[in-house]
Amino acid sequence: MSISFEERKLTILAALDKEEKVYVRQLANQFRVSDETIRRDLDRLEKEGFLKKVYGGAVKMKIQNWELPFDEKTTIHNQEKQAICKAAANLVEDGDIIMIGNGTTPLEIVRYLAHKTDITLITHSMPVMLLAMEFFKGRIIFIGGEFEKNQKYTSGPLTERMLEMMKADKAFISAGGISTINGITDYDLSGSSVSRKIIERADQVIILGDHSKFGQTTFAHMCSLTEVSMIITDKNCPNEWKHILAKMEIELLIADPL
Repeated sequence: MSISFEERKLTILAALDKEEKVYVRQLANQFRVSDETIRRDLDRLEKEGFLKKVYGGAVKMKIQNWELPFDEKTTIHNQEKQAICKAAANLVEDGDIIMIGNGTTPLEIVRYLAHKTDITLITHSMPVMLLAMEFFKGRIIFIGGEFEKNQKYTSGPLTERMLEMMKADKAFISAGGISTINGITDYDLSGSSVSRKIIERADQVIILGDHSKFGQTTFAHMCSLTEVSMIITDKNCPNEWKHILAKMEIELLIADPL
């Protein structure tokens, strides 16, 4: 009986986590398939962001330490982000105090909150605040501080001091990477520092990340997986991550396609 790609994928990723490199010939012998089948598997896993192909095999994906400007990111995985935001907004209950972090992924939550009543929205993201002014009917609290022009958010001691004065029911935070080893990561230290403060001040921490974030590690540590209440992602979430999060008893919400 032949082994499916998804089953081979689990074994390949486990081997990468342990050895940091896998070899086409060894995998072909292990699974009793052709070298070409393994090469196709590695091609797919590279496109999903799990590894980087090298001569004779593949290695673990390196830590990503750069990020596209905010405006350039808005068109990437846009449908997935919209679906994630709709699912996130459905979790908001009338009377909630919510915090929305920076990034293009959580931005569109605001549009789906138009029918909610008695909601307080706290954010340090300029795009979130501007969109809220247009669509949101509740109370808006914008957290000031030093403005980061590239990603359009505030950060620094003033931002964190203001957050210390508040408490929220739910926090919605975008992930740069989601890893079993490195937890939830972001691209820069200032952004991750503010996100950590938001996590401290919220009863429920809800991480938003499309399928491309799984298995990735970006530069700055935000929190461990065990600090997360829920992860919301799209329908293309890798199956192995469904199993991983279930074992860790972390709730995973797969957003319905729009």
